[in-house]
Amino acid sequence: MSSSTPFRDEQGSPSPGRRRGPRPSIALVPVRRADGSVAEEHVVVEEPLEVRLGTRSLLITMRTPGADLDLVRGMLFTEGLLARAEDLGALQHCADVPPEAAGNVVTVSLVPGASLVEEHAVRVGLVTSACGVCGKATLAAIGGSAPTVRPGPALRAELVLSLPAGLSAGQALFARTGGLHAAALFAADGRRLALAEDVGRHNAVDKVVGEALRFRRVPLHDTLLMVSGRTGFEIVQKARRAGIPVIASVSAPSSLAIDLARDGGQTLIGFVRERAFNVYCGAERFSL
Repeated sequence: MSSSTPFRDEQGSPSPGRRRGPRPSIALVPVRRADGSVAEEHVVVEEPLEVRLGTRSLLITMRTPGADLDLVRGMLFTEGLLARAEDLGALQHCADVPPEAAGNVVTVSLVPGASLVEEHAVRVGLVTSACGVCGKATLAAIGGSAPTVRPGPALRAELVLSLPAGLSAGQALFARTGGLHAAALFAADGRRLALAEDVGRHNAVDKVVGEALRFRRVPLHDTLLMVSGRTGFEIVQKARRAGIPVIASVSAPSSLAIDLARDGGQTLIGFVRERAFNVYCGAERFSL
């Protein structure tokens, strides 16, 4: 399985890749070990990112710096604040901020005539790196804006079992810190299309969806999403919004994640390890 094929633009050239943002993604800190020795260790950076719509402060999310514009692009789309992906205009890091906030503020604009979906704008406020839907007014908003996905690819066990290696092969920051989640999009033939790391698992998903949006590849009807850690309902919701039919994880899903995936026609797979995995719904996509 190839694990390094990026999205390609309309001219067929490679994606620009995941350029590090203006803020560092890792930091070197002193530690004292159990034997009394002193050393330095790399740790993942967690910092706030403020998103502004024009001059209005829209939300603040905790994230690992890097791919910030893809994160914002993906978040606004997967959280349903945009009626259409095409409604989003320009995104850029804001230069008119105090030095201590440099690189931590992104300004977005909408195309003429577009506006935010107000029933989802209740998300405005503080969003932690641990929760993808903090601030939702009601659980009724979780699945209402995401359509049922298309059939997507036929699955074989060999493909699913190859996904963890394809994910871990791209986790450069995790290899240095041991402290990040990751998400990766794969084609039906196992090629890795995009990968992102972040202190928040839902942020990693938003980053890869944001990259796909940047290259106008959404909806992602023929892809598989592989995530580290558990699969909560917020991961399924984001994947469903992006049209992703298959979600796999190295850990367990929650009951609400299973319900939401089943409702959306998705395949949800957990505990993908060594030579085994569990299919919680959507087993009809598997071919013998």
